[in-house]
Amino acid sequence: MKLSKLLDQVEYTCLQGSTDTEISAVINDSRKLTEQCLFLCIRGASFDGHGFAGEAAAAGAAALVVEENVDVPENVTVIQVENTRRAMALISAAWFGYPAKKLKTIAVTGTKGKTTTTYMIKNILEQAGHKVGVIGTIEVCIGDRHITINNTTPESYDIHRYFHEMTEDGCDVVVMEASSQGFKLDRTAGILFDYGLFTNLSPDHIGPNEHENFEEYLSCKAMLFAQCVKGFANLDDEHYEEITKNAACPIQTFGITPEADLYAQDITLTRDRDFLGVDFMLGGLLSGKISASVPGEFNVHNALGAIMVTSDMGASLSDIQKALRNFTVKGRVQLIPTGSDYTLIVDYAHNAMALESILRTLRAYKPPRLVCLFGCGGNRSRLRRFEMGEVSGKLADLTVVTSDNPRFEEPQAIIDDILTGIGKTDGKYLSIIDRREAISYVMNHAQPGDIVILAGKGHETYQEIKGKKYHMSEEEIVADVLDGKY
Repeated sequence: MKLSKLLDQVEYTCLQGSTDTEISAVINDSRKLTEQCLFLCIRGASFDGHGFAGEAAAAGAAALVVEENVDVPENVTVIQVENTRRAMALISAAWFGYPAKKLKTIAVTGTKGKTTTTYMIKNILEQAGHKVGVIGTIEVCIGDRHITINNTTPESYDIHRYFHEMTEDGCDVVVMEASSQGFKLDRTAGILFDYGLFTNLSPDHIGPNEHENFEEYLSCKAMLFAQCVKGFANLDDEHYEEITKNAACPIQTFGITPEADLYAQDITLTRDRDFLGVDFMLGGLLSGKISASVPGEFNVHNALGAIMVTSDMGASLSDIQKALRNFTVKGRVQLIPTGSDYTLIVDYAHNAMALESILRTLRAYKPPRLVCLFGCGGNRSRLRRFEMGEVSGKLADLTVVTSDNPRFEEPQAIIDDILTGIGKTDGKYLSIIDRREAISYVMNHAQPGDIVILAGKGHETYQEIKGKKYHMSEEEIVADVLDGKY
């Protein structure tokens, strides 16, 4: 592809060379340089791509995109832009043939609930007959492919590559989690989302290499409504006005307050043998009963947001009801049926705040006993261990302390720290160092009506020990226990 075509949406100055040159690949990692490639000099937290300009030229790069002049041979085209990250997003879109324009694009932002809401939207739209791709915290989903990723919102090149692969696979919709860092670093620059959804906002991701303060964090989240055709926002959130005040698109609202365009009323926590969720009635734009298989009143807002997006896309109330009744997200308050009269849940809660949130949510269902199994990661803050131990000691009727990802620490040393936290409470506890044995114990000793939560691993299917990752899936362990193997 000619460089000029890649630069079609970019404001630039050609410092040397010609934009008629042919480009064989678009690269932003100096370790992946190829002959005739376009190398993007990106400034990162640890490395500055401008320092690799000479190396790129020596490796045969046809062109460089820079923010400042670089010293390279005259046969290398040099394109200067104001922001190479933004340029990378626009160039990547062109390289893959603007795949976002071939899909219905939905972006979900907020502090909490992004993953749950994203998968609710996916489930409803699939129930309605769409083929849906996902880019989220847990993974990228393209048909039957599940790809692990490192960032909630990947780099712009990868976003457009995934979009392209989704169109090739027959997807007509993509729903993605849009992080504040994604907006700050221009990973979604140039994409006009068909729908934007805001869940809620609370202080998070503030510190070195993230956001300087809460005001910056909020302003980055608010950028969503400057680049979507239609927006939906949680009217009950205390930051609603700030998030939407500069919106460049029409906004519809959802919430528990009747002032919202779509609201929930008559909210009831519901529980059956293999069901733990919340029921509510819709009011406003839609009417009808919803039974969502996710626990806690806070998930009502997630469901309302998903309902607004999908109903606007043509999903029927029947589609919505069926999808939410059977909804689950791997490792996120995931109920695993056991056929017994207790409830077993797997959840990713791996810090004190998350553990307290899920335990309080489950406590609201008033089980005879709330049993919490968890461990803590090695080579991480010891304070987290004390805090999680104290939280579980206060809120669970029984805590079973076990191993998580010990990494390069001794599992027993980590457990001892957790027990120090539990020791500040009157909570009952025991420790079983082997996680498989611990899961077997809580399942085989569960009593009628118990809610048992396996916390910390969630969607992870490995255990990291002494620098190696060993396969370990809690779903598989549960199945083995039910089959009598443990």
